[in-house]
Amino acid sequence: MFFIIAGCHNNRPANKPVIVSTPEKMDKQTSQNIKDELDYALDHNGDIGDTIRLQFAGPVNSFYKSNEFNNIWSHKEKWEPLADSLYNFIEHAEWHGLFANDYHFKKLQSLKTSLDNDSLKRMDANLWTRADLMLTDGFIHIIKDLKQGRLYRDSISYNKKELSDTFYSVTLNSLLASKQFTNSVNEVQPKNEGYLELKKCIPAFVDSMDKRIYTYVTYPFKTNDAKDSLSFIKKLQKRLSESNCIDFGGQLPDTLELKVAIKKFQLQKGVKQDGKISAGLIKTMNISDPERFKRIAITLDRYRQLPDTMPEKYIWVNLPTYYMQLRDHDTLVMESKIICGKPTTRTPLLNSYITDMVTYPTWTVPNSIIVKQYLPKLKSNPNYLNAIGLHLEDDKGETVDPYSVKWEKYSKGIPYKVMQGSGDDNALGIMKFNFNNAYAVYLHDTNQRYLFKNAVRALSHGCVRVQEWKKLVFYIISNDSMNIKPGETMRYNTDSVMTWLNRKENKRIGVKNRISLFIRYFTCEAKNGKIKFYDDIYGEDKLIREKYFTDK
Repeated sequence: MFFIIAGCHNNRPANKPVIVSTPEKMDKQTSQNIKDELDYALDHNGDIGDTIRLQFAGPVNSFYKSNEFNNIWSHKEKWEPLADSLYNFIEHAEWHGLFANDYHFKKLQSLKTSLDNDSLKRMDANLWTRADLMLTDGFIHIIKDLKQGRLYRDSISYNKKELSDTFYSVTLNSLLASKQFTNSVNEVQPKNEGYLELKKCIPAFVDSMDKRIYTYVTYPFKTNDAKDSLSFIKKLQKRLSESNCIDFGGQLPDTLELKVAIKKFQLQKGVKQDGKISAGLIKTMNISDPERFKRIAITLDRYRQLPDTMPEKYIWVNLPTYYMQLRDHDTLVMESKIICGKPTTRTPLLNSYITDMVTYPTWTVPNSIIVKQYLPKLKSNPNYLNAIGLHLEDDKGETVDPYSVKWEKYSKGIPYKVMQGSGDDNALGIMKFNFNNAYAVYLHDTNQRYLFKNAVRALSHGCVRVQEWKKLVFYIISNDSMNIKPGETMRYNTDSVMTWLNRKENKRIGVKNRISLFIRYFTCEAKNGKIKFYDDIYGEDKLIREKYFTDK
């Protein structure tokens, strides 16, 4: 015989079942339980018992408070259709670059099975309460992840502010009113074409995934830390054992055993069999479908850091692809190969806009290059700069004799500019595109155009070299001329710019209609209906993976 356990609501929700005699009385009891559970959760870091922790206890409480703590995902011991929609979304969270267990999936799966199949448990108001709270918390968490992503919001992010409790409540109430689950989750996501195309490709990728989880090996290890190096060898041994290249037992392999095992692994992967531990070896070991999926998740989060609406016209530089695109009203106007910074002199990620162009530019060498490359050589050979076509200038723009400088005094910089005059041999080539930034980098032509034939083009000191710079110039001129206002006159056109270039004249050309510039780091994208992956040239994905997705 079952009866209602009621009237004993204290600050700690009961862990024992709260049995309700009839379905008609379930909603009232569940509503009271929700209030009690949330009162406790707010004082205990989201804890609602049974190892369940609400990640968004504050917004969850705000929503229920505005709705008089009524349960929303079930009524009279039956699931609402929206609950089924939300549960199915969580179950297939991978299709959206998400991870189901971030949204209580295992707990919900167990709870749903019990409530669907066990008539006794279906009468327990505590179980319906927990289901309601987890579904609401899961939905809020999903909305946050789809709209803002999971990455740290840095200086180039457009979503720097936390979403408010009101935003979550409005979104959830809108869902309850419309009953349109797919529309509600689509509404908060980016409308960027690249984002949408990448998402389309995910179900096919997930369906064909080899979901075996291999040990992730972190490299490099701390060479002077015996504990860290020992941990590295253990992980390496375990990873090799997962590919049947070595036994994984209590004893660590000696140098010869490890070398033989590595050669076996390299043979499997069709790479050079040198038996050596290297960054390339570890990179190959860490490539798997689950790791690729994490890179998809990271890329989607990077899209979520972009503006809700992209500018009508903008330049998109994606460093891992080694390409630049120019888009006008979602149309790809032009595409160009680029050369970007080496891993040691990375091209910075930034938001800006093109302010002016310079024909036959001069080059002011950045201080980082002076300190790392030039100073050591100048201390033994003051003529070094002259030998490579550079010269010194003081703050008045006057040339300084390098033999008059006491180079041994300097280690962190010098009180002079190191300059290269304009000309065909200038490192910036014959055209430079300026944009406001704190890193002294530009888009520009190059005097080493042969490097564009390389597949790997992370070769510069940080600036972005553009192969099709002339097409970009012509587009900018055309854009200015098309948007000229009544009464204004153009002080330049395509012919005048070509004349300056032919005469090798140094001219600055102001850009009236500034075009937005985004320099970004996306290591995968949709190409012809499939996902194409690019090298993590700066290790940015690796860092994010180890910071945010280690436990996924």
